[in-house]
Amino acid sequence: MDILKDFSLAGKVALVTGASYGIGFAIASAYGNAGATVIFCDLKQELIDKGIVAYKELGIEAHGYVCDVTNEDQVAQMVAKIEKEVGVIDILVNNAGIIKRIPMCEMSAADFRQVIDVDLNAPFIMAKAVIPSMIQKGHGKIINICSMMSELGRETVSAYAAAKGGLKMLTKNICSEYGGHNIQCNGIGPGYIATPQTEPLREEGHPFNNFIIAKTPAARWGTPEDLMGPAVFLASDASNFVNGHVLYVDGGILAYIGKQP
Repeated sequence: MDILKDFSLAGKVALVTGASYGIGFAIASAYGNAGATVIFCDLKQELIDKGIVAYKELGIEAHGYVCDVTNEDQVAQMVAKIEKEVGVIDILVNNAGIIKRIPMCEMSAADFRQVIDVDLNAPFIMAKAVIPSMIQKGHGKIINICSMMSELGRETVSAYAAAKGGLKMLTKNICSEYGGHNIQCNGIGPGYIATPQTEPLREEGHPFNNFIIAKTPAARWGTPEDLMGPAVFLASDASNFVNGHVLYVDGGILAYIGKQP
């Protein structure tokens, strides 16, 4: 038995939302290198164009689509177009997301709803759009990008934590409802990842940087590359009996109470 063949994504069609850059880009790139046909979507054509160029630099011929993943009609049209132009989606990664760091009592209901819409409603809409064809094909993989905030609370992220906690339970429910159709739905919960958005927080001596290093047994920030292996595993045949699980890639933060003062 060649166990490495179980990790191959050759012949698979993978759609990663919000994958023009950052974590989504790293995951989609890993899929391309594992043999999958890469598809990504984003809100604006300029992001799609930049993404296409970035994938080409890695030797990956990606397919990009403009889509608002909170819009059910746009999502249905995009999925139909992908099935016609590329093929039935074997792997869906719900990566697109936003965060608004605002104290709860200062946050408007409109801002709260926007975060819930992008981080929770959109994965529901996307999954609902691809599941029927997965059922017809006889298999499928759905991976939701959850968060440590699926398990923990923190100041100023009430909407984000509520959405990611809900996404964890949506993951479990998709498993419960469609596992019998050979569809596996799992989550990845990244820890604190070094991306351009977190760069100001990672400067030497910054209090938040010191806080994260102290709270992480690995004593470092994660990188987008740290998510590649887990993402390939959950998209591959190697994880066919893993379902309804959230794999936390956090350097050990959730296992650690912290050093005694």
